[in-house]
Amino acid sequence: MEILNPTTAPKSCLPRTHFLKAPLLHCPFKLTTFSPHTTQIHRRSFRQPPLSLSVTTTCGLKTPQDSKKSKNKSNNITKQILLSEGGPPPLVEKSGDAAGGEEAPVKSGGGNGVMGLVKRLPRRVLSVLSYLPLAIGEMFAIAGLMALGTFIDQGEAPDFYFDKYPESNLVLGIFTWRWVLTLGFDHIFTSPIFLSLLALLGASLMACTYTTQIPLVKVARRWNFMQSSEAIHKQEFSDSLPRASVQDLGVVLMGAGYEVFLKGPSLYAFKGLAGRFAPIGVHLAMLLIMVGGTLSASGSFKGTVMVPQGLNFVIGDVMRPIGFLSTPTESFNTEVHVNKFYMNYYDSGEVSQFYTDLSLLDLDGKEVLRKTISVNNPLRYGGITIYQTDWSISALQVLKDNEGPFNLAMAPLKINGDKKLYGSFLPIGNVNAPNVKGISMLARDLQSIVLYDQEGKFAGVRRPSSKLPIEIDGNKIVIVDAIGSSGLDLKTDPGVPVVYAGFGALMLTTCISFLSHSQIWALQDGTAVIVGGKTNRAKGEFPEEMNRLLDRVPELVNSSLSRQSDSTLEEQLSCRSSS
Repeated sequence: MEILNPTTAPKSCLPRTHFLKAPLLHCPFKLTTFSPHTTQIHRRSFRQPPLSLSVTTTCGLKTPQDSKKSKNKSNNITKQILLSEGGPPPLVEKSGDAAGGEEAPVKSGGGNGVMGLVKRLPRRVLSVLSYLPLAIGEMFAIAGLMALGTFIDQGEAPDFYFDKYPESNLVLGIFTWRWVLTLGFDHIFTSPIFLSLLALLGASLMACTYTTQIPLVKVARRWNFMQSSEAIHKQEFSDSLPRASVQDLGVVLMGAGYEVFLKGPSLYAFKGLAGRFAPIGVHLAMLLIMVGGTLSASGSFKGTVMVPQGLNFVIGDVMRPIGFLSTPTESFNTEVHVNKFYMNYYDSGEVSQFYTDLSLLDLDGKEVLRKTISVNNPLRYGGITIYQTDWSISALQVLKDNEGPFNLAMAPLKINGDKKLYGSFLPIGNVNAPNVKGISMLARDLQSIVLYDQEGKFAGVRRPSSKLPIEIDGNKIVIVDAIGSSGLDLKTDPGVPVVYAGFGALMLTTCISFLSHSQIWALQDGTAVIVGGKTNRAKGEFPEEMNRLLDRVPELVNSSLSRQSDSTLEEQLSCRSSS
């Protein structure tokens, strides 16, 4: 018999279960956060942030040898255990992108102090810019300024506004020429206020696209496979096919234009993904329109000229810049020659249309383009557009007693509102006398000239180029021709192609945005197929479409699944009969 020596140290190889015996184990517990309702919170929703229980266990194992060596020294075993309320969520859905890849892990946590504020600041700015009421207010403000720009004459000299908006006669009680010139309302489309509002609206559109539209498209492009019938039944539309195959349902959906994806017993299908991209296109189209409008307002040239028939002018001599981005081009060196100006008339004698035959000459005097323009039929060359906007009578060619012809200048006379009337004077006798007398000539257009004698009495009417003389105070007068002047507006507008492209894209994307983005999920549950779906538009038509598609799914009669279920049913019946 072995004698036990109490002074001999026992071996330190104890079973692990002995660690739980109180005489040899000292276990102080340190609790950080604990909630007695942890399990209940998990059952309600696994989406809530998990509450953690941190338990620190310090186990010191003491032996007789350790007590002999040192009472203050111990062999410590420390381990930290983290208990999470959330735990792994139940397998309800699986998601993947178009390539079937896994989702990237989500990074949590953020910096503190100044760096954290700098990182959070762009998000706050984006959230403010993407605020819908702010964007609507910006659009109303821009529309109001545009309406004001149509009410106030643009691009006039300061004297014009001094006379139209004097301080002695206030418009609306407060509005004077000081408001117009100080706030830039005389050139409102290039004023800092208007351009700043355009820039702010553009920033709001880009922020909305970045924070809202692009994430929606990313979510719409993922493949979502639902693994539970409860999740499918929660969709806007849900139904079940008692004896069907999910593969047959996929074939039917493919025939209806759906993109179908299968993963085991689960099916996911969608169509109309372009409808998700359309809002992004609408925002880009609006940005194009605003960029084009800004280019037109700040980078254009404009000029107006009244050119008599037979004379020339250089484009660069009559053009003036409108905005700070205006840059002349080589086309400004082009010379314009007015070959002929003529009119068409109604039967009543009123002017119906007026035309100008123009030739464009390069620096060498060579004709590079010739065209007859009229109202709403301009000439375009090298980014410059020449419009026919006005007309006048510049001179009369007159023969006096078979001498001449003399060119008599015609002066405009303003009577009866917008009615045009031009007059000229042919002196008779000594032109240096203090009281010069002569023949007066009046014309409303180029087709008839009214003549008066020295006493101001009516003498007759002659048509130009008729060569029919008229005797007035002993002088034979022949009206050879009436020389007209063409009123031309010249303009460069670099933003027009951009604006047209923006409006075209806006119409196209607006139509595409009405396309419904529909999603369908299905799950094979034995011999039954659980089907559910939803759509962002056409809420009333979607259930009808789904019912039509489900009616086309064939019913399984002799499938392997049905045979297996039938055999199971027979076994259950035989067991009941034997018992």
